[in-house]
Amino acid sequence: MNSWGTELRRGLVELCVLAILKRGESYGYGIVEQLNAEVDLGVGESTVYPILARLNRTGLLSRRKMASATGPPRCYFRLTKAGTRRFEELMGQWESLNSCVQRLTQKGSEQ
Repeated sequence: MNSWGTELRRGLVELCVLAILKRGESYGYGIVEQLNAEVDLGVGESTVYPILARLNRTGLLSRRKMASATGPPRCYFRLTKAGTRRFEELMGQWESLNSCVQRLTQKGSEQ
């Protein structure tokens, strides 16, 4: 994948992570599974965990540890109020950009 595609995908993964957490609290690997099942971005833990850490560090997520019956404690993430605002901001940007690209590409195919 070229650098443009990589950057686009990186931004979309962040938006999708926020969208999943908008539904409710989740842990890292659960988010990875949802991303791959619902949007098939082909991402793994090495992509998602740094995003979660950055979003947590910047106050867009809150985190809590909870015991797991199947292994070490899990960190559960949820959106903060700032995280919800960031999600809404990114969605607005995505919808606007997507609409513009759709109009542009449809005009190109009509010629």
